[in-house]
Amino acid sequence: MSIVDNAVYKDGERVASPTSLEETFRLLAELDGGAHDHSYGAPHTPCRDSDHHHQHSAMAWIGLYRPGKAEIAALQAQFHLHELAVEDTVLAHQRPKTERYGSTLFTALRPATYNDSAESIRLGEIHVFTGPNFVITVRHAETAGVGKVRHRVESEPQLLARGPEAILYALIDQVVDDYFPILESVEEDIDEIEDALFSGRSDVSQRIYELARQVNLFHRAVAPLPLVADQFEAGFQKWHTDEELQHMLRDVRDHVVVANSRIESFRAQLNDAMQLDATLTAARQNDAAMELNEQTKKISAWAAILFAPSMIGSIYGMNFHDMPELRWTYGYPFALALMLAVGVGLYLVFKNKDWL
Repeated sequence: MSIVDNAVYKDGERVASPTSLEETFRLLAELDGGAHDHSYGAPHTPCRDSDHHHQHSAMAWIGLYRPGKAEIAALQAQFHLHELAVEDTVLAHQRPKTERYGSTLFTALRPATYNDSAESIRLGEIHVFTGPNFVITVRHAETAGVGKVRHRVESEPQLLARGPEAILYALIDQVVDDYFPILESVEEDIDEIEDALFSGRSDVSQRIYELARQVNLFHRAVAPLPLVADQFEAGFQKWHTDEELQHMLRDVRDHVVVANSRIESFRAQLNDAMQLDATLTAARQNDAAMELNEQTKKISAWAAILFAPSMIGSIYGMNFHDMPELRWTYGYPFALALMLAVGVGLYLVFKNKDWL
Protein backbone atom coordinates (compact mmCIF):
# COMPACT_ATOMS: atom_id res chain seq x y z
CA MET A 1 0.00 0.00 0.00
CA SER A 2 1.09 3.61 -0.64
CA ILE A 3 0.48 4.46 3.01
CA VAL A 4 2.14 7.71 4.09
CA ASP A 5 0.72 7.66 7.61
CA ASN A 6 -1.79 5.40 9.30
CA ALA A 7 -3.09 6.02 12.79
CA VAL A 8 -5.86 4.93 15.12
CA TYR A 9 -7.17 7.51 17.59
CA LYS A 10 -9.24 7.20 20.73
CA ASP A 11 -10.70 10.13 22.65
CA GLY A 12 -8.49 12.56 20.69
CA GLU A 13 -5.24 10.70 21.29
CA ARG A 14 -3.16 8.61 18.89
CA VAL A 15 -3.08 5.10 20.32
CA ALA A 16 -1.65 3.04 17.44
CA SER A 17 0.15 3.28 14.10
CA PRO A 18 -0.93 0.18 12.13
CA THR A 19 1.19 -1.04 9.25
CA SER A 20 -1.70 -2.56 7.29
CA LEU A 21 -5.39 -2.05 6.68
CA GLU A 22 -6.17 -5.38 8.29
CA GLU A 23 -4.50 -4.30 11.50
CA THR A 24 -6.32 -0.95 11.36
CA PHE A 25 -9.68 -2.65 10.97
CA ARG A 26 -8.97 -5.06 13.82
CA LEU A 27 -7.88 -2.27 16.17
CA LEU A 28 -11.00 -0.25 15.38
CA ALA A 29 -13.20 -3.23 16.23
CA GLU A 30 -11.37 -3.77 19.52
CA LEU A 31 -11.38 -0.11 20.55
CA ASP A 32 -14.97 0.53 19.51
CA GLY A 33 -16.21 -2.32 21.62
CA GLY A 34 -19.34 -2.53 19.49
CA ALA A 35 -19.99 1.20 19.37
CA HIS A 36 -20.15 0.92 15.57
CA ASP A 37 -21.81 -1.66 13.42
CA HIS A 38 -19.15 -1.05 10.68
CA SER A 39 -21.86 -0.91 8.00
CA TYR A 40 -20.11 2.06 6.46
CA GLY A 41 -22.56 2.48 3.64
CA ALA A 42 -25.58 2.54 5.95
CA PRO A 43 -27.47 5.73 6.79
CA HIS A 44 -25.94 7.70 9.62
CA THR A 45 -28.05 8.38 12.70
CA PRO A 46 -27.93 11.97 13.98
CA CYS A 47 -26.12 12.26 17.28
CA ARG A 48 -26.73 14.37 20.34
CA ASP A 49 -24.07 16.46 22.03
CA SER A 50 -24.16 14.12 25.00
CA ASP A 51 -23.15 11.08 22.99
CA HIS A 52 -21.01 12.84 20.37
CA HIS A 53 -17.67 11.98 21.96
CA HIS A 54 -18.77 8.45 22.71
CA GLN A 55 -19.71 7.87 19.08
CA HIS A 56 -16.32 9.11 17.89
CA SER A 57 -14.30 7.53 20.71
CA ALA A 58 -12.17 5.55 18.22
CA MET A 59 -11.39 6.26 14.59
CA ALA A 60 -8.71 5.62 11.97
CA TRP A 61 -7.00 8.06 9.65
CA ILE A 62 -5.25 6.49 6.67
CA GLY A 63 -3.14 8.79 4.52
CA LEU A 64 -2.27 7.55 1.00
CA TYR A 65 -0.17 8.98 -1.82
CA ARG A 66 -1.10 8.09 -5.40
CA PRO A 67 -2.48 4.61 -4.65
CA GLY A 68 -3.11 2.20 -7.52
CA LYS A 69 -6.44 0.64 -8.51
CA ALA A 70 -5.73 -2.49 -6.49
CA GLU A 71 -5.00 -0.42 -3.40
CA ILE A 72 -8.20 1.59 -3.80
CA ALA A 73 -10.12 -1.66 -4.29
CA ALA A 74 -8.74 -2.94 -0.98
CA LEU A 75 -9.94 0.22 0.77
CA GLN A 76 -13.33 -0.13 -0.88
CA ALA A 77 -13.66 -3.68 0.40
CA GLN A 78 -12.56 -2.76 3.91
CA PHE A 79 -14.70 0.37 4.35
CA HIS A 80 -17.52 -0.30 1.85
CA LEU A 81 -16.79 2.86 -0.17
CA HIS A 82 -19.29 3.73 -2.88
CA GLU A 83 -18.18 2.73 -6.36
CA LEU A 84 -18.84 6.20 -7.83
CA ALA A 85 -16.58 7.84 -5.24
CA VAL A 86 -13.96 5.16 -5.87
CA GLU A 87 -14.15 5.82 -9.61
CA ASP A 88 -13.62 9.54 -8.99
CA THR A 89 -10.54 8.99 -6.86
CA VAL A 90 -9.07 6.53 -9.39
CA LEU A 91 -9.58 8.90 -12.32
CA ALA A 92 -8.54 11.99 -10.29
CA HIS A 93 -8.61 15.44 -11.96
CA GLN A 94 -11.76 16.32 -10.01
CA ARG A 95 -13.06 19.79 -9.28
CA PRO A 96 -13.62 20.67 -5.62
CA LYS A 97 -16.84 19.01 -4.51
CA THR A 98 -18.47 17.04 -1.71
CA GLU A 99 -20.86 14.12 -2.16
CA ARG A 100 -22.59 11.97 0.43
CA TYR A 101 -23.07 8.24 -0.02
CA GLY A 102 -25.01 7.01 3.00
CA SER A 103 -22.80 7.63 6.02
CA THR A 104 -19.68 8.18 3.88
CA LEU A 105 -18.75 11.63 2.60
CA PHE A 106 -16.45 12.04 -0.41
CA THR A 107 -14.72 15.42 -0.74
CA ALA A 108 -12.31 16.62 -3.43
CA LEU A 109 -10.01 19.55 -2.65
CA ARG A 110 -7.41 21.41 -4.75
CA PRO A 111 -4.52 22.72 -2.63
CA ALA A 112 -2.18 25.14 -4.36
CA THR A 113 1.39 26.44 -4.19
CA TYR A 114 2.98 29.42 -5.95
CA ASN A 115 6.32 29.65 -7.71
CA ASP A 116 7.06 33.36 -7.41
CA SER A 117 10.05 33.40 -9.78
CA ALA A 118 8.10 31.67 -12.56
CA GLU A 119 4.79 33.34 -11.56
CA SER A 120 3.03 29.99 -11.82
CA ILE A 121 0.42 28.32 -9.61
CA ARG A 122 0.72 24.59 -9.08
CA LEU A 123 -2.49 22.82 -8.12
CA GLY A 124 -2.56 19.60 -6.15
CA GLU A 125 -5.47 17.27 -5.52
CA ILE A 126 -6.66 15.64 -2.31
CA HIS A 127 -9.59 13.24 -2.00
CA VAL A 128 -11.08 12.69 1.44
CA PHE A 129 -13.37 9.85 2.50
CA THR A 130 -14.98 10.38 5.89
CA GLY A 131 -17.09 7.70 7.53
CA PRO A 132 -18.52 7.03 11.00
CA ASN A 133 -15.10 6.18 12.42
CA PHE A 134 -12.55 6.62 9.63
CA VAL A 135 -10.88 9.21 7.44
CA ILE A 136 -9.02 8.29 4.24
CA THR A 137 -6.97 10.96 2.51
CA VAL A 138 -5.72 10.27 -1.01
CA ARG A 139 -3.11 12.65 -2.41
CA HIS A 140 -2.58 12.82 -6.15
CA ALA A 141 0.21 15.41 -6.06
CA GLU A 142 3.02 16.61 -3.84
CA THR A 143 1.63 18.74 -1.02
CA ALA A 144 2.55 19.23 2.62
CA GLY A 145 -0.99 20.22 3.62
CA VAL A 146 -2.16 16.84 4.89
CA GLY A 147 0.91 16.42 7.09
CA LYS A 148 0.35 19.89 8.56
CA VAL A 149 -3.26 19.04 9.36
CA ARG A 150 -2.34 15.76 11.04
CA HIS A 151 0.24 17.56 13.17
CA ARG A 152 -2.34 20.24 14.04
CA VAL A 153 -5.18 17.93 15.08
CA GLU A 154 -2.85 15.64 17.01
CA SER A 155 -1.70 18.68 18.98
CA GLU A 156 -5.36 19.63 19.65
CA PRO A 157 -6.98 16.57 21.27
CA GLN A 158 -10.24 18.43 21.83
CA LEU A 159 -10.57 19.07 18.09
CA LEU A 160 -9.52 15.54 17.17
CA ALA A 161 -12.04 14.09 19.65
CA ARG A 162 -14.86 15.67 17.63
CA GLY A 163 -14.45 12.91 15.08
CA PRO A 164 -13.87 12.48 11.33
CA GLU A 165 -15.80 15.64 10.47
CA ALA A 166 -13.34 17.68 12.51
CA ILE A 167 -10.46 16.28 10.44
CA LEU A 168 -12.31 17.15 7.23
CA TYR A 169 -12.90 20.67 8.57
CA ALA A 170 -9.19 20.99 9.40
CA LEU A 171 -8.21 19.82 5.89
CA ILE A 172 -10.50 22.36 4.20
CA ASP A 173 -9.28 25.06 6.58
CA GLN A 174 -5.62 24.28 5.74
CA VAL A 175 -6.26 24.29 1.99
CA VAL A 176 -8.03 27.66 2.19
CA ASP A 177 -5.39 29.18 4.50
CA ASP A 178 -2.68 28.14 2.03
CA TYR A 179 -4.47 30.14 -0.67
CA PHE A 180 -3.82 33.49 1.00
CA PRO A 181 0.01 33.62 0.60
CA ILE A 182 -0.62 32.87 -3.08
CA LEU A 183 -3.08 35.75 -3.27
CA GLU A 184 -0.49 38.08 -1.73
CA SER A 185 2.17 37.00 -4.23
CA VAL A 186 -0.18 37.39 -7.19
CA GLU A 187 -1.18 40.85 -5.98
CA GLU A 188 2.50 41.88 -5.84
CA ASP A 189 3.05 40.56 -9.38
CA ILE A 190 0.05 42.50 -10.66
CA ASP A 191 1.43 45.68 -9.07
CA GLU A 192 4.75 45.06 -10.83
CA ILE A 193 2.93 44.56 -14.13
CA GLU A 194 1.02 47.81 -13.71
CA ASP A 195 4.30 49.66 -13.09
CA ALA A 196 5.88 48.01 -16.15
CA LEU A 197 3.00 48.83 -18.50
CA PHE A 198 4.27 52.35 -19.22
CA SER A 199 7.92 51.35 -19.41
CA GLY A 200 7.57 49.98 -22.93
CA ARG A 201 9.16 46.63 -22.01
CA SER A 202 8.66 44.04 -24.73
CA ASP A 203 7.90 41.18 -22.32
CA VAL A 204 5.04 42.80 -20.41
CA SER A 205 2.34 41.51 -22.78
CA GLN A 206 3.43 37.89 -22.36
CA ARG A 207 3.74 38.37 -18.61
CA ILE A 208 0.16 39.66 -18.38
CA TYR A 209 -1.18 36.79 -20.46
CA GLU A 210 0.69 34.11 -18.51
CA LEU A 211 -0.35 35.49 -15.12
CA ALA A 212 -3.97 35.83 -16.29
CA ARG A 213 -3.90 32.19 -17.36
CA GLN A 214 -2.57 31.15 -13.95
CA VAL A 215 -5.21 33.20 -12.13
CA ASN A 216 -7.98 31.64 -14.25
CA LEU A 217 -6.61 28.21 -13.38
CA PHE A 218 -6.59 29.17 -9.71
CA HIS A 219 -10.15 30.48 -10.02
CA ARG A 220 -11.40 27.12 -11.28
CA ALA A 221 -9.93 25.49 -8.17
CA VAL A 222 -11.34 28.00 -5.68
CA ALA A 223 -14.70 29.00 -7.17
CA PRO A 224 -16.57 25.77 -6.22
CA LEU A 225 -15.42 25.88 -2.58
CA PRO A 226 -18.29 28.06 -1.25
CA LEU A 227 -20.72 25.41 -2.46
CA VAL A 228 -18.55 22.68 -0.92
CA ALA A 229 -18.56 24.54 2.41
CA ASP A 230 -22.32 25.08 2.21
CA GLN A 231 -23.00 21.42 1.48
CA PHE A 232 -20.67 20.29 4.24
CA GLU A 233 -22.27 22.65 6.74
CA ALA A 234 -25.80 21.69 5.69
CA GLY A 235 -25.02 18.00 6.00
CA PHE A 236 -23.33 18.56 9.32
CA GLN A 237 -26.36 20.44 10.66
CA LYS A 238 -28.54 17.54 9.54
CA TRP A 239 -26.50 14.78 11.12
CA HIS A 240 -24.84 16.53 14.07
CA THR A 241 -25.43 19.26 16.62
CA ASP A 242 -21.84 20.23 17.47
CA GLU A 243 -22.32 23.99 17.47
CA GLU A 244 -18.63 24.80 17.94
CA LEU A 245 -17.63 22.88 14.81
CA GLN A 246 -20.43 24.60 12.91
CA HIS A 247 -18.99 27.97 13.94
CA MET A 248 -15.58 26.89 12.67
CA LEU A 249 -17.12 25.78 9.37
CA ARG A 250 -18.74 29.19 8.92
CA ASP A 251 -15.38 30.85 9.53
CA VAL A 252 -13.80 28.72 6.79
CA ARG A 253 -16.63 29.63 4.44
CA ASP A 254 -16.04 33.34 5.14
CA HIS A 255 -12.37 32.89 4.22
CA VAL A 256 -13.37 31.12 1.00
CA VAL A 257 -15.66 34.01 0.05
CA VAL A 258 -12.82 36.49 0.66
CA ALA A 259 -10.42 34.42 -1.46
CA ASN A 260 -12.94 34.20 -4.30
CA SER A 261 -13.57 37.94 -4.15
CA ARG A 262 -9.85 38.71 -4.40
CA ILE A 263 -9.40 36.32 -7.32
CA GLU A 264 -12.29 37.98 -9.16
CA SER A 265 -10.61 41.33 -8.51
CA PHE A 266 -7.31 40.00 -9.92
CA ARG A 267 -9.06 38.76 -13.04
CA ALA A 268 -10.62 42.19 -13.58
CA GLN A 269 -7.27 43.93 -13.01
CA LEU A 270 -5.47 41.66 -15.45
CA ASN A 271 -8.23 42.09 -18.02
CA ASP A 272 -7.88 45.88 -17.68
CA ALA A 273 -4.10 45.50 -17.95
CA MET A 274 -4.51 43.52 -21.18
CA GLN A 275 -6.73 46.22 -22.65
CA LEU A 276 -4.39 49.01 -21.54
CA ASP A 277 -1.40 47.12 -22.91
CA ALA A 278 -3.19 46.69 -26.24
CA THR A 279 -4.02 50.40 -26.31
CA LEU A 280 -0.45 51.42 -25.46
CA THR A 281 0.95 48.97 -28.01
CA ALA A 282 -1.33 50.38 -30.70
CA ALA A 283 -0.31 53.93 -29.73
CA ARG A 284 3.38 53.02 -29.89
CA GLN A 285 2.86 51.37 -33.27
CA ASN A 286 1.03 54.45 -34.49
CA ASP A 287 3.83 56.72 -33.26
CA ALA A 288 6.37 54.47 -34.96
CA ALA A 289 4.38 54.59 -38.20
CA MET A 290 4.17 58.38 -38.04
CA GLU A 291 7.91 58.62 -37.36
CA LEU A 292 8.59 56.29 -40.28
CA ASN A 293 6.36 58.43 -42.48
CA GLU A 294 8.26 61.55 -41.46
CA GLN A 295 11.56 59.88 -42.23
CA THR A 296 10.24 58.69 -45.57
CA LYS A 297 9.16 62.23 -46.50
CA LYS A 298 12.57 63.61 -45.57
CA ILE A 299 14.36 60.97 -47.59
CA SER A 300 12.07 61.58 -50.57
CA ALA A 301 12.54 65.34 -50.35
CA TRP A 302 16.33 65.11 -50.25
CA ALA A 303 16.28 62.60 -53.08
CA ALA A 304 14.28 65.05 -55.20
CA ILE A 305 16.62 67.93 -54.29
CA LEU A 306 19.69 65.94 -55.26
CA PHE A 307 18.07 64.50 -58.35
CA ALA A 308 17.77 67.85 -60.16
CA PRO A 309 21.51 68.78 -60.02
CA SER A 310 22.39 65.19 -60.86
CA MET A 311 20.21 65.30 -63.95
CA ILE A 312 21.69 68.63 -65.07
CA GLY A 313 25.21 67.40 -64.39
CA SER A 314 24.60 64.20 -66.33
CA ILE A 315 23.40 66.10 -69.38
CA TYR A 316 26.47 68.30 -69.39
CA GLY A 317 28.63 65.27 -68.84
CA MET A 318 27.71 63.84 -72.27
CA ASN A 319 30.22 66.23 -73.93
CA PHE A 320 28.47 66.62 -77.29
CA HIS A 321 30.68 68.82 -79.48
CA ASP A 322 27.76 70.70 -81.00
CA MET A 323 26.30 71.78 -77.61
CA PRO A 324 26.34 75.62 -77.65
CA GLU A 325 27.14 75.77 -73.94
CA LEU A 326 30.56 74.24 -74.61
CA ARG A 327 31.48 77.21 -76.76
CA TRP A 328 29.91 79.66 -74.32
CA THR A 329 32.22 81.32 -71.87
CA TYR A 330 29.62 81.31 -69.10
CA GLY A 331 28.20 77.87 -69.89
CA TYR A 332 29.83 76.07 -66.96
CA PRO A 333 29.01 78.76 -64.34
CA PHE A 334 25.44 78.81 -65.70
CA ALA A 335 25.09 75.03 -65.19
CA LEU A 336 26.30 75.31 -61.61
CA ALA A 337 23.98 78.22 -60.91
CA LEU A 338 21.06 76.28 -62.43
CA MET A 339 21.78 73.28 -60.22
CA LEU A 340 21.94 75.50 -57.13
CA ALA A 341 18.77 77.36 -58.03
CA VAL A 342 16.76 74.18 -58.63
CA GLY A 343 18.04 72.59 -55.39
CA VAL A 344 17.25 75.70 -53.32
CA GLY A 345 13.84 76.00 -54.96
CA LEU A 346 12.95 72.38 -54.16
CA TYR A 347 14.25 72.77 -50.60
CA LEU A 348 11.99 75.80 -50.05
CA VAL A 349 9.00 73.93 -51.48
CA PHE A 350 9.51 70.86 -49.22
CA LYS A 351 10.22 73.06 -46.23
CA ASN A 352 6.97 74.92 -46.78
CA LYS A 353 5.10 71.56 -46.81
CA ASP A 354 6.82 70.48 -43.56
CA TRP A 355 8.62 67.64 -45.25
CA LEU A 356 11.93 68.96 -43.96
